[in-house]
Amino acid sequence: MRIYPTMELQNGRCVTLDKGRLDNAMIWHVNPVETARSWAEAGAEWMHLTDFDAIEGKDTNVELIEEIIRAAEIPVQLAGGMRTREQVERWIDKGVGRVVIGTLAAREPKLVKELATLYPDQIVLSVDVWQGYVMTDGWRSQSVFTPEAFIDAFEGAPFAAIVVTDIDSDMEDVEAQLGLISGLASHSRTPVIASGVVRTADDISRLAYIPNISGAIVGRALFRKTLDLTDALEMAKSAHEPVAQFQ
Repeated sequence: MRIYPTMELQNGRCVTLDKGRLDNAMIWHVNPVETARSWAEAGAEWMHLTDFDAIEGKDTNVELIEEIIRAAEIPVQLAGGMRTREQVERWIDKGVGRVVIGTLAAREPKLVKELATLYPDQIVLSVDVWQGYVMTDGWRSQSVFTPEAFIDAFEGAPFAAIVVTDIDSDMEDVEAQLGLISGLASHSRTPVIASGVVRTADDISRLAYIPNISGAIVGRALFRKTLDLTDALEMAKSAHEPVAQFQ
């Protein structure tokens, strides 16, 4: 299982949000570029980055994200505000490893299937779930899709992964989240990346044994220092190592 250390940007600063509320961000006083470099030095193979300003149609963080892509020394999985084909292709041209698409997939599924075919292993589907339905527009609009129907609508599309977030229990009820994510992982033929369920190394260990979970997005726990990235990477690496059976 792969760990994706995660950075969320708003106005050029690293932040975390409560339930996705853009007006109530907790600011972390760290250098985003140096933080990305430190994750690579710790052994991370990928990082995840969400641009909250892009969700609101702003390009505030573009230059910073470009610098992170150049300096991180690991591929970047970029989310936030991917509303058009041009935006997706521009970031791929700028060297991003993967682009995460949610709202555009709900609005123009045919286009997103085409993008997945044109850029295999570089397009990730985002499935954000609240009260049994997929949310769009940065968790502000409820679609008509159940998460299962949303995933089924893209059957056969060569996505790199599907990121699943249970907004109902965002960082509060991990057991409920694991139930939803486990169910969707078994429903999907595409590997699932779990978002918002990791607070400690034990959470990684539990995720690692859920079939079809290929990774976990870990952000708030790293900034709050309830989890060390080195420990997280080691736990993910060792979770499936064979254990000798003693008679």
